[in-house]
Amino acid sequence: MPARAFAAFSNTRRPLWLLLFGLLACLAAELLYRGGALDPVDRRVQDFWFQWQGKRLEPRHVAIVAIDEETLAAYPDDPLLFWTDRLATAIGRLRAAGVGAVGLDMLLSMSPERWLAKLGGDLRNAARDYDRAFREQLNSGHLILAATRTGSGALAADYLLPSPDYLLALPGFDLSGHVGLADLADEGDGVVRRYRVAPIAAAERARLDGELPVLSFPALLAVRGAGLDAHATRWLLGGREVWREQPAMPIPYIGPPGSFPRLSLKHLLSADAGRDPVLAALRGKVVLIGATAAGLNDDHFTPYAARAFSGRGALMSGVEVHANILESLLAGERVQPLGEGPRMASLLLLAGIAAFAFAALPAWLGALAWALAAGLLAVFGYAAFRFGVLVPVAIYGAATLILLLCILGWRLTGEERERARVRQMFGRYVSAQVVEALLQPGNRPELGGKAQEITVLFTDIRSFTTISERLSAKEVVEMLNAYLTRACAVLLAEGGSIDKFIGDAIMVEFGAPLSLPDHAVRAARAAVALRGVAEDFSAWMRGRFPGRDLPAFSIGIGLHSGEAVVGNIGTPTRMEFTAIGDTVNLASRLERLTRVWGCAILASGATIKLAGGTVVCGRSDVATVAGREAPVRVFEVLRVDQTDKGRFENA
Repeated sequence: MPARAFAAFSNTRRPLWLLLFGLLACLAAELLYRGGALDPVDRRVQDFWFQWQGKRLEPRHVAIVAIDEETLAAYPDDPLLFWTDRLATAIGRLRAAGVGAVGLDMLLSMSPERWLAKLGGDLRNAARDYDRAFREQLNSGHLILAATRTGSGALAADYLLPSPDYLLALPGFDLSGHVGLADLADEGDGVVRRYRVAPIAAAERARLDGELPVLSFPALLAVRGAGLDAHATRWLLGGREVWREQPAMPIPYIGPPGSFPRLSLKHLLSADAGRDPVLAALRGKVVLIGATAAGLNDDHFTPYAARAFSGRGALMSGVEVHANILESLLAGERVQPLGEGPRMASLLLLAGIAAFAFAALPAWLGALAWALAAGLLAVFGYAAFRFGVLVPVAIYGAATLILLLCILGWRLTGEERERARVRQMFGRYVSAQVVEALLQPGNRPELGGKAQEITVLFTDIRSFTTISERLSAKEVVEMLNAYLTRACAVLLAEGGSIDKFIGDAIMVEFGAPLSLPDHAVRAARAAVALRGVAEDFSAWMRGRFPGRDLPAFSIGIGLHSGEAVVGNIGTPTRMEFTAIGDTVNLASRLERLTRVWGCAILASGATIKLAGGTVVCGRSDVATVAGREAPVRVFEVLRVDQTDKGRFENA
């Protein structure tokens, strides 16, 4: 499609094009979002939100008994396998302090009794009652054990369970009511961000004949801590409904590592632990016992571990990740992804606004606006996050970026070609400021022309024929190029549009193609400046062509103001932007009349009147010009004086 036709079509259908681009951008961004291509961006942005927020709230329902470095140092020679007697003591003291439920975040796949029995001899008899106290705690029903899995969970062999000695001690042999799956799943980048109430899909669990763990370790602990039935499918926790098969949910971390209250296992085992106010503060809470010592290798990447500029942040122990999930369930804390309806509605609204904004801005400003908008989206997303809503900002950024690229491509194929056409048409004949003004919406010259009030300036070189006879053709071209370069500079400086060169003559319009309210004053100033150029050029001619007996270099200038038709004139195959009408003809006649008057500049009364009294005139008379019946009032222009109101002087 030709550039002019495309431009006309684009201008009339511009809103439709922009809306179409907006819809296409939204569709492409939605496909990227649903396909998971934008997930890495959203994950990192949401990680930073957690970091910026810091500690969101104080935990009210959960505390941690930590197997920390201090505890390990107190028992350096005892493998953890033989700590069940100490764990039983700790659990007993927690129950005595009024703790609601206790979760042991350790996989006890081997019991000390079973391990010692393998050695035989006297050790078998010595180990017979080693775990009695621990089994009693299990049988009380207040202790929840941890299991894990190595495969999909569809086979019994996929599960790593506590030792059979402990499973047999469970009340009613209820494994699924007292053992939870402690697996922490990442999202492919090693960062733990989500959890499931039931980690194994119902379809996979259905393949198993026997009873195996169903709920996740923190979910089971939350249900049991709230005194609810672990075998139900729905529960009311923290004022919110939780169901077994609900999809993976974001973990609403309450804060960075170290946010939960901790009691060292060593202090819990000390003789005076019963008098410790920290232990008393655990009444009514659910307590997790787990490893926090770095040497036990139970550390995980969470949103707090990713840093943009300061390296890697602190890792979080597995027991604290479970504590975050447990606290969120008991407190009713949720971070909900933005619903599909609000997401799509806001996406369409943003795309509509962005389409018209990008279309109105230059390309570089559009790119800058997109970058600023991306930052504002992150800030808006963070504000929504503070209210518990995860906004997928990447889809908005992707949609607006795609939209920006579409509009830039549209400009390159259509509008930019039209702008290039305008620059090509006018760039050689008007000033750069006028060209840029023409490129603004609403200033484009109409195809076919329109009536417009302008001032036309005609000028040519006196005695040009004689000069041409006495110079070679090459010298004539050199002279014309040198003069026209100087002449065009002063004409363009006043906003004139150089219509055409007719041999040694120049036709110039002021007030076209861009309307200028002071076109008459500009034309008069340009004429005076052009007369000065001619006077200076006369000296150049004498220096360049000495002894050639050339006539003195001088010019004549005619000015007339009035209405003319300005636009593209010509045939479909060859057009040029010009002005036609009586105004043009009269300006040309006045330029010829300067020879008769023996002056450099003649202006019509219409031009002098429009100039508003700023033009200082010499002689004045009523003249009859060729081709025009009505006489014309003509003034000799001497100079333009902004402070002098219409004085007439004798030449």
